[in-house]
Amino acid sequence: MIRVWMPCEFTEKLKDSWKTLLLLSYQSLGVVYGDLGISPLYVYKSTFAEDIHHSETNEEIFGVLSFVFWTLTLVPLFKYVFIVLRADDNGEGGTFALYSLICRHAKVSLLPNRQVADEALSTYKLEHPPEQKNSSRVKMLLEKHRVLHTALLILVLLGTCMVIGDGLLTPAISVFSAVSGLELSMSKEHHQYAVIPITCFILVCLFALQHYGTHRVGFFFAPVVLIWLLCISALGLYNIFRWNPHVYQALSPYYMFKFLKKTRKDGWMSLGGILLCITGSEAMFADLGHFSYTAIQIAFTFLVYPALILAYMGQAAYLSIHHDNSYQISFYVSVPEAVRWPVLIIAILASVVGSQAIISGTFSIINQSQSLGCFPRVKVVHTSDKIHGQIYIPEINWILMILCIAVTIGFRDTKHMGNASGLAVMAVMLVTTCLTSLVIILCWHKPPIVALSFLLFFGSIELLYFSASLTKFREGAWLPILLALFLMTIMYVWHYATIKKYEFDLHNKVSLEWLLALGPSLGIARVPGIGLVFTDLTSGIPANFSRFVTNLPAFHRVLVFVCVKSVPVPYVPPAERYLVGRVGPATHRSYRCIVRYGYRDVHQDVDSFESELVGRLADFIRYDWVRTHGTDPCIEDDGSQSGGSSSECRLTVIGNVAFSGTPAYEIEESLQPASVSIGFPTVESVTDVIEMEPISVTKRRVRFAIDDESETDTRSETDVQLQEELEELWAAQQSGTAFILGHSHVRAKQGSSLVRRLAINVGYNFLRRNCRGPDVALKVPPVSLLEVGMVYIV
Repeated sequence: MIRVWMPCEFTEKLKDSWKTLLLLSYQSLGVVYGDLGISPLYVYKSTFAEDIHHSETNEEIFGVLSFVFWTLTLVPLFKYVFIVLRADDNGEGGTFALYSLICRHAKVSLLPNRQVADEALSTYKLEHPPEQKNSSRVKMLLEKHRVLHTALLILVLLGTCMVIGDGLLTPAISVFSAVSGLELSMSKEHHQYAVIPITCFILVCLFALQHYGTHRVGFFFAPVVLIWLLCISALGLYNIFRWNPHVYQALSPYYMFKFLKKTRKDGWMSLGGILLCITGSEAMFADLGHFSYTAIQIAFTFLVYPALILAYMGQAAYLSIHHDNSYQISFYVSVPEAVRWPVLIIAILASVVGSQAIISGTFSIINQSQSLGCFPRVKVVHTSDKIHGQIYIPEINWILMILCIAVTIGFRDTKHMGNASGLAVMAVMLVTTCLTSLVIILCWHKPPIVALSFLLFFGSIELLYFSASLTKFREGAWLPILLALFLMTIMYVWHYATIKKYEFDLHNKVSLEWLLALGPSLGIARVPGIGLVFTDLTSGIPANFSRFVTNLPAFHRVLVFVCVKSVPVPYVPPAERYLVGRVGPATHRSYRCIVRYGYRDVHQDVDSFESELVGRLADFIRYDWVRTHGTDPCIEDDGSQSGGSSSECRLTVIGNVAFSGTPAYEIEESLQPASVSIGFPTVESVTDVIEMEPISVTKRRVRFAIDDESETDTRSETDVQLQEELEELWAAQQSGTAFILGHSHVRAKQGSSLVRRLAINVGYNFLRRNCRGPDVALKVPPVSLLEVGMVYIV
């Protein structure tokens, strides 16, 4: 007999991993499941509001319970937990995560200044299983027709707008439904004048506290939702055993058939209330980045799902015995009078937590839209230095608060709010289903029949509910449609004008020869300091700089053309963020720096950005002199799709990585591009460099280190030139940095259609004047700002 002993260390690690997983599952309750957990407050009330009525045959209540059970099982459990959550983008979820996945696997992105170098990012990973012949046909079809690129972007914007609409409606219906429990404790006259003011007061407090950030009260969220879930589970079990232990029979799909057979059209229209049982399901996917797939799966499967089913069964059991209509059907009628007040307090707290989660999600998706050039610039405040992704947007916060209070006062009942919220929720789910079906083909390389089956099965369920919501257009469902049309117009106009501005810059950029010709012979002076010229171009000299020099015949001794761009990945590792190269010969002291951010990245403030940029330039200068000894000609490959070329230096990824000196040098051979590492055993830090070769996919990764303390008695001419360039850089930094930005005015070209003139001349310019400028977005101090006026004819 052979005995194999498991090492104690492995056992301890296994225990720690399970502890971490369970802790994440517990924490996800407060962030992910607040909205979904409070849905029992208003589902039955919205369903029986008008179209159908509770009768003594119980066919209606049992049919609704059957619909709720199977909807919860098929959509949140099967669709999201087992399928959609796997379509993550480096651990991130949501509409933009799906879009970025599709854009990386197929050339359908409408983002400007794309580069081949972006595909070398570690987060830009592509899985390459055997590609199906039919899936490649779908890919070719998508890439061939530009109208499909636009249609895909509009679909994503529609989903984004509906998420924002949900962020407006969910706080209103959640808090209103929780507070409406007071109707059983006071007269109808007093109740009518108490619920609305109390709801509005809670909403004002909720939005007023947003600028503090959720991390200060986040520890409070998970216990509240956990207590709420345990509370509705206990109430459900109590009502089942007390009133109707045989209610479990209503889970059979047969009761859905009986329900539709009896109620017919009215039953179909009542589905607009039933679908509210899955509000908040999208949060499981959208908040995936804060937790893990397994943690969310465990929390929903073993706690949230059973608790919700028990809550709905308990309410149905109570209503199956009580047919008295003296009170309107609501959650609180099934709560025993002895615990009604504690349950009311817990419900209000849970509704606040659920509202907080959707408000934070709204801030997040607007920030992502802004990063990808699809939303006007707004001020983004990061409320936590430790917890990544917790943000606050003042303008959006106050607009949401005003609209939320207006919805509460205007609708005044759960029915209208439920109709509006239900349509927004189903629209988001339909968008997710469509995008996931594309991910199945393009990213997972499954046969199109698999994606089509997924689309037809879940799409038909969601379309059924969506059609029922549309019938409530005049009873509240008009609000998310109107809001989505308004937001989509803003987002598409902003995106369209941004693309046209980039195309104008691309066609009007100045050649490198023009820059090199500038000198004392033309009356151009070089002044001390660093000039950072911000542009969207990744190659060439921007037209705003030529305009600047024409009007002010001087520019800085060290000139850096900076392009801050977004790439279709959630995060860019700091070591891969800066892409640096020369513009012209070394003696000209001109550089190009491309700073890449993902759609969830935190943009740096000016002070840290300036110091880090100078550090990266210094690292690049050292590397460039070591590599070329100052003699090799420079050829830049920007990898962009402009089709133009310029005689600039190749761009190099500069980033700091940890280094443990072992051998003097190391060469790694693989099927991937060559990787060469050269190190020194006594140095503690090293700079990581990736050279992007012209057009070819080949890249060289070089690790080198410079010991600043090492001095040599004999210094070569190269060392002297290197030291001179570094000293000039430090001196320029001490003299000060100027930020040169374009101040643009956009006009539609002559002969443009009326719609285009309205969109550009009126719509875009109105948004540009009334939203944050690029200097505010980049947090540039006014004393260091130089703005160059530019008129764009697009």
